[in-house]
Amino acid sequence: MPSASCDTLLDDIEDIVSQEDSKPQDRHFARKYVVPKVRKRNTQTDLQEENSPPSDSTIPGIQKIWIRTWGCSHNNSDGEYMAGQLAAYGYKITENASDADLWLLNSCTVKNPAEDHFRNSIKKAQEENKKVVLAGCVPQAQPRQDYLKGLSIIGVQQIDRVVEVVEETIKGHSVRLLGQKKDNGKRLGGARLDLPKIRKNPLIEIISINTGCLNACTYCKTKHARGNLASYPIDELVDRAKQSFQEGVCEIWLTSEDTGAYGRDIGTDLPTLLWNLVEVIPEGAMLRLGMTNPPYILEHLEEMAKILNHPRVYAFLHIPVQSASDSVLMDMKREYCMADFKRVVDFLKEKKVFPQEMMSSLVPGITIATDIICGFPGETEQDFQETVKLVEEYRFPSLFINQFYPRPGTPAAKMEQVPAQVKKQRTKDLSRIFHSYNPYDHKIGERQQVLVTEESFDSKFYVAHNRFYEQVLVPKNPPFMGKMVEVDIYESGKHFMKGQPVSDARVYTPSISKPLAKGEVSGLTQEFRNRLGNHLSSPSHTSVASQHNSASSRMLLQRLHQDCALRMAVGLALVALLFAFLVKVYN
Repeated sequence: MPSASCDTLLDDIEDIVSQEDSKPQDRHFARKYVVPKVRKRNTQTDLQEENSPPSDSTIPGIQKIWIRTWGCSHNNSDGEYMAGQLAAYGYKITENASDADLWLLNSCTVKNPAEDHFRNSIKKAQEENKKVVLAGCVPQAQPRQDYLKGLSIIGVQQIDRVVEVVEETIKGHSVRLLGQKKDNGKRLGGARLDLPKIRKNPLIEIISINTGCLNACTYCKTKHARGNLASYPIDELVDRAKQSFQEGVCEIWLTSEDTGAYGRDIGTDLPTLLWNLVEVIPEGAMLRLGMTNPPYILEHLEEMAKILNHPRVYAFLHIPVQSASDSVLMDMKREYCMADFKRVVDFLKEKKVFPQEMMSSLVPGITIATDIICGFPGETEQDFQETVKLVEEYRFPSLFINQFYPRPGTPAAKMEQVPAQVKKQRTKDLSRIFHSYNPYDHKIGERQQVLVTEESFDSKFYVAHNRFYEQVLVPKNPPFMGKMVEVDIYESGKHFMKGQPVSDARVYTPSISKPLAKGEVSGLTQEFRNRLGNHLSSPSHTSVASQHNSASSRMLLQRLHQDCALRMAVGLALVALLFAFLVKVYN
């Protein structure tokens, strides 16, 4: 090979350095003339930085969480339980979505519009770079939908593990817990009832008495999520009610997909539960029973009438009829006919069609609320007119009218559909009939006792309910809140009455304790504190406002800062040793 040649050869790499260049020793001794500049410390800013974690921190238990719930009171109860557990752990529950680090979206699968809102909220959260955890019936029923891919999901029976799911999601992981809770192979009602919760209204406790149902309605998607009937034991429900009253609650709502089916899976029934509950309701507090389907209430009509006559139980019952056509009911697989529905309503409303010996069990003045679906597949004009006649005959004071929406995966979605325009028109026609009468005009001039529990949407009145769970608006007088007040009815509207408090009336306080503050965590038992370990150390953690700056979070941050300081000190010591070694070498 030819050899390489150069014009100039270097004997050594050191030859590149000219005689005039400074040597390493010179550069070292020149350092003594370098005077370090001291940076002035902004004490206030540095203190804030020390007490606050970096914006990209992944330390669990310090982030802000926004919770949005759609749907029924059962879903709302689940949302309250999830909020309570997260707040107890140290997370701050915020009402400001834009301020939150994570969105917990608790969905409803009953109708298309509710799922559309849910889907749009997911998209908005992603656009705003928010962490997302999904809950409720939509992801439970169809977790493999495209728009749910890669997102964390907490199942309807796994809400007691919401802290784990949120924690992992904040760390950047995707977690899905969709299993059923079982005991020796038997399906349970769901998460424990004694978990911490934050009540949306501190005066109202929502208790889910069972989950799932025994029906298989062809239009229902909720069945896919909640499954078959699973009831909570009576003693657990009674204990939950007692705890609620001790925390200042004055109104209890019993809820489920079908309260009438309660207990059939555990060898008991709804009347037995109700008689146990009324024994622990303090005077002046009230209980409201949730939705029940006709087949199951029929078996206990007389006993249910006695319970609904109890002074501490609202004379109110929600019985969905869905349609007045037997052929449509058959296609829906509702397991009752119109005669069954009418028998329940007529019996309770004291229609003179029963023997005299049964009349003592009737509930005079009871409010019957019902639901109707317009445009179910196969519904003819004649079928619809039968429903119109039912509304005109009974003039329901509370009527929920819904246009039919085919839900994916249900038998009704595969049936021949009623044209969209026809469905819309029937919904409008039935709504017009409902709004053609005022159910409360005849009550003007009555004197009623009402329980005040909340503020009206326009913030002009307090909202109360009378014996029949009819809405009565009263003046905004703070001492009335959570109290029984006697009022004279002077005005009525379609959905409400207005009452003027009687001047010499006694304002009765039903609760045995002062209500919790809005946003305060309920049910922080010692057992739950032990489960959290060092994350909870004192009763002060029951306030949501204290969660964000909780002692556990501060201690964790202090340890983190101490670790960083230790590592920095070790690093500086090593640098100093290396520097001393270099000085010695060059000298």
